[in-house]
Amino acid sequence: MSFSDDTSSGVPAAEQPQSSPESTDPPRKRGRPAKKKKPVSEITTPPPEEQPGAPDTANQENGAPRRKSRRGKRGGKGRSQKQAEATQAIPFLSPLEIFERLVQVLALPPAPVKARKSKKQDAPKSAPPGPIKRMFISVLQGEQVEVGLAEGGALLEYYLDMLHQSKIKGNIYKGVVHNIDPNLQAAFVDYGSGKNGFLQIDQIHPEYWQNPLEPGSDRKFPPIQKILKTGQELLVQVVKEPAGSKGAFLTTWLSLAGRFLVLTPGQEQIGVSRKVTEPEERTRLREMMSGIDPGNGFGVIVRTVGEGATKTTLKNDLQYLKRLWKEIRKRATEVSAPALIHQEPGLPERAVRDYLTEDVSEIWVDDPHEAEHVRAMASLLFPRKKDLVKLYADASQSLWDKFGLMPQLEQIYSREVSLPSGGRLVFDQTEALMAVDINSGKISGKGNFEAMAFKTNLEASQAIARQLRLRDIGGQVVIDFIEMRDKKHVLEVEKSLRQAMKSDRARHDVARMSSFGLLELVRQRMGSSALSISMETCECCGGTGLRRNLEWQALQLLRELRRKLQRSSGSRLVYELGRELGMYILNFKRDALRLLEEESGKSVELQIRF
Repeated sequence: MSFSDDTSSGVPAAEQPQSSPESTDPPRKRGRPAKKKKPVSEITTPPPEEQPGAPDTANQENGAPRRKSRRGKRGGKGRSQKQAEATQAIPFLSPLEIFERLVQVLALPPAPVKARKSKKQDAPKSAPPGPIKRMFISVLQGEQVEVGLAEGGALLEYYLDMLHQSKIKGNIYKGVVHNIDPNLQAAFVDYGSGKNGFLQIDQIHPEYWQNPLEPGSDRKFPPIQKILKTGQELLVQVVKEPAGSKGAFLTTWLSLAGRFLVLTPGQEQIGVSRKVTEPEERTRLREMMSGIDPGNGFGVIVRTVGEGATKTTLKNDLQYLKRLWKEIRKRATEVSAPALIHQEPGLPERAVRDYLTEDVSEIWVDDPHEAEHVRAMASLLFPRKKDLVKLYADASQSLWDKFGLMPQLEQIYSREVSLPSGGRLVFDQTEALMAVDINSGKISGKGNFEAMAFKTNLEASQAIARQLRLRDIGGQVVIDFIEMRDKKHVLEVEKSLRQAMKSDRARHDVARMSSFGLLELVRQRMGSSALSISMETCECCGGTGLRRNLEWQALQLLRELRRKLQRSSGSRLVYELGRELGMYILNFKRDALRLLEEESGKSVELQIRF
C-alpha cells in the first residue's frame, strides 16, 4: 500500500524510508524477534484536528492511516515535526506570565521581597559594643594620687603616688662619683638623695671615660677604675627606684619620653617599640622616621601610642623633646652637684601621656582642679572627644566604690586571691623571688582530678598575669601549678599565661613548665608599687608573718621574773608588759605568779600598756 501524496505525512519525500510491495514493515536487525503487528485496517487514526503539526488532511485517502516516520529512535518523531509541535505548544506570553508559569512549574514560592526587608530590619545594624574602658584618677590634694585602668568592671592597672614616698624614676640629676668598687665594676654616685645610686660599667657613656679603650683589647669595657675617678661629675638618670636596702639604679644613657617618641641623646638610632607587632606598621614608622632627621648625636624610638601617627605629629613631638633637652643641658651648667636637673611629671600627667589611648572612652576625676588640668591635656591629644573627662562629685561614696572597684583594690594587699572555681592563689615574697602557690578547690572522685587541675590552672594563669601588673611584681617569679599528667593541658596553660602577659607594659620572659609543675618567669619592675609605698614591716614578726605563741612568751616572762626577783633587793618588783601578754598571764598563769611571790617573799606588780 502506498500514499498518493508524499507530503501528507509532513516529512520530505527524500527522507521517507522505502518499502517493498510484499511488506510494509521496515527491515529489522538480526537476532531480535519480530513483534506481531496489528493489521493496517485495525490501526486507528486520530481526527485531523487532534493531530498536531498536520498541515492538511484533505488530500489523504478516506480511511487511509498516516504512516509513522522512522527517523531517529524507533517510534520517535522527526526533527521538523518536534519543532512544529513546540512552536504550537508554547503561545506568546508576557514576561510576567512567563515568570508565573516558571514558578508554578518549579513549585517555588514567589520572590521573598518582604521577607528580605524583614530580615534587614531584624538584623543588628552594628556589632555589639565591647566592654567600656575607663581611666580613674583619685586625688587627695597634696598627699596622694591614685590612677586605675579598668575594662568591663575589671581593674587592669593600678598606680599610686604618695607625697612622703614620691617616685624618682625618670628624673635626671647632676651627681658626683662617691666611690668606685673594682670588684663589682660599679660606682656609687651621690645624686642628692639619702642613699647613693648604683652605676654599673655598662651604663657609663663613653663621653665620661677618662681613658679610651685600648685597641686590640678583648674586653668589651675598660676597667671602671681607669675610666672614672672619685669626685667626677655626671648627668645620671634613675632607671630603677630604690627598694629596701638597695639604692636607685642609675644610667648615663639618658632618654626623654614624649607622647609618641622617646629621644635618646648620645645614641644615634631609630627604633620602634616592640609592642607594635604589625610588620607593615613597623616598616611604615621606620620609613617615616628615616625622613625626619633627629639631628647629630640624637636617636629616636617610636612608642606604642605612636602607632598610626602622622609624620607631622611625630615631627612636632620631636621638636618639643629637643627643646627640652636643650633646657636640661643649660641647667646642668648652671648648678653645682648634686642637684635635680629634670623631674618627671606627676602621676596624673604621666597617666594621660603614657596610658591614655584611643580605646579609653571615659576619664573620671574626683578633684575639680585636677579635672581641669587633665581635660586641658586630653583635649590636645583627642580634640574630637569633648566629653572625655568627667568630674565625679558624689560625696556619699568614693570613686572606687561607685564603680565597684574597691574589693579589687583591697585584694592587691591581700596574701591570698580567690579563683572562680573555688581555688586560691597564695603570694609569698622572699628576698630573692616571689613564690606563687595554687591551691585547688574541692573535688569528688579521682576521675575529676585532671579536669579540676586543668580548669584551676587556666583560671590561675589569667589571675596571676593580672596580679603581677596590679602589684607591679618584679624580678624572678616561681609559680607552683597543680600537677597535670596530660601534656596538652600543660601546653594550654603555658599558652594561656603567655597570652595574658602580652598586655603587660613591663618586659618579661616566660619559661616552660617543669615536670614538677613549676614555671619560672622574670618581669621588669615598672617603679615603686602600691605595696612598697603603702606597707611597712611588722614590728612583731619582723616581716616573716610568724611570731612566738602566747604560751611560749608567758613561760619566758616567768623565767625573767624569777631572775629579777633573785637580784632585786626591794620588797616589790614592778614589771611592764603588753596588753595581750599581760591578760594571758593574769588569766592562765596567776598560780605561777603566786608561787614566785611565796618563794621570793616579795610582791610582783604587772603594769599593762594599753
